[in-house]
Amino acid sequence: MAKSKASFFCSECGHETSGWMGKCPGCGAWNTIVEEKATPSSSGSSAPGTLGAVGGWLAGLSDGQSVIPSAISLDNVSRDIAERYTTGIGELDRVLGGGLVKGSVVLVGGEPGIGKSTLLMQVCGKLATGGPVAYISGEESFSQIGMRADRIGVKSPGIKLFPETSFESVAGFLLKEKPIAAVIDSIQTMYVPDVSSAPGSVTQVREATAGLLKIAKTTGISIILVGHVTKDGNIAGPRVLEHMVDTVLYFEGDKHSQYRIVRAVKNRFGATDEIGVFEMTDKGLSEVADPSSAMLEGRPRGVPGTVITSCMEGTRPVLVEIQALLNTVSYSNPQRVTQGIDRVRAGMILAVTDKKLDLGLYSMDAYINVVGGLDTNEPAADLAVAAAVISAVKDRPVRSGLVIFGELGLTGEIRPVSSAVRRAVEAAREGFEACIVPGSCRRQFRDTQKDLLPDLLFVDNIGEMVDILF
Repeated sequence: MAKSKASFFCSECGHETSGWMGKCPGCGAWNTIVEEKATPSSSGSSAPGTLGAVGGWLAGLSDGQSVIPSAISLDNVSRDIAERYTTGIGELDRVLGGGLVKGSVVLVGGEPGIGKSTLLMQVCGKLATGGPVAYISGEESFSQIGMRADRIGVKSPGIKLFPETSFESVAGFLLKEKPIAAVIDSIQTMYVPDVSSAPGSVTQVREATAGLLKIAKTTGISIILVGHVTKDGNIAGPRVLEHMVDTVLYFEGDKHSQYRIVRAVKNRFGATDEIGVFEMTDKGLSEVADPSSAMLEGRPRGVPGTVITSCMEGTRPVLVEIQALLNTVSYSNPQRVTQGIDRVRAGMILAVTDKKLDLGLYSMDAYINVVGGLDTNEPAADLAVAAAVISAVKDRPVRSGLVIFGELGLTGEIRPVSSAVRRAVEAAREGFEACIVPGSCRRQFRDTQKDLLPDLLFVDNIGEMVDILF
């Protein structure tokens, strides 16, 4: 009988240690070290090509391919563009970089009920027009999947349903059917029989993902994995899982909100931080072709504490509304509450604004919100946050038809931002009349057609911005 061997892993980052520790040496998280027991399979316990054992997927696939391929010279590597399957959903294709790459592995994460399974069922319906597609679920039965498909109007004989949690069965099914794409919902339900730990544990998730990655790269099947998330919003299991796959997509926003935002945080075949905006309807997720208009829908006008800024989400400029509310402090220490923007950065902006303008913010509670569920952490939103705070404190609305963007330095200077022209053009397209822009961005506008731009108001420090803000 094989001897059981215990290992200790961090459930957040996957760091391995020789024993239990209170704090992970890899990521610094507390109480995340868990014990995993793995029983190594005896030699010959699994037939070649079954992919059932822990090392089964290392033993080669059923066609006898070698584990270690021959090395080739860099000069002899093919430069052909990777073959892609269009998903038929324009916003998702944008996030993926043009479509689903053949043989790639995509990880999709998001909180329960936000629309992951709905979107992927719609993708299966579109892809099935070009070949067979597999939907492998470890959480739902045939009837449950069928009812969801009927609800969102997906009907295709090319979708093969396979409710299963055993990696050995899933691998055999994929090698036999050879679909063009497969959805695994979810990776935390998959288990490798020869690993003694429970499904969803660090070892199980890592081994199952490694096996699926091997299948994708050797057979050309595009595999989409659904990942559960922790209470912090990160994909559960070791963060090494995100390093193994080709693309990582996150659903952002509140599941109770009308809009869903899909963001690419990693993409080996396209731009990172690209977003796709969807609207949840009774027929599934529908594309939002104009995110700026969607984000600004229903915004208040002529109200203090609200400012419009232009953020770059991947290659796309998006106009968003930033709101600020300042109240006299209710406790001994003023509160700094933010949503959609980093709280530490918001605290820095408040400190610089108070230092340069003497607004007395040290005695006020500050609440800052990015409306629409979009998370923006780029420095270009600094100036808009400061403007919203100033407007709220002075109880005066900013001038109408104004968009503000720029990075705020610790000395109160306004620093340049990237893609200033594209931000301003987007503002003009949405009907805004003027933009407050960093003075150091003048050179970016030198060769731009004036009829495409709003009035540009260049500022070099926060004091100059206040002079033209109202």
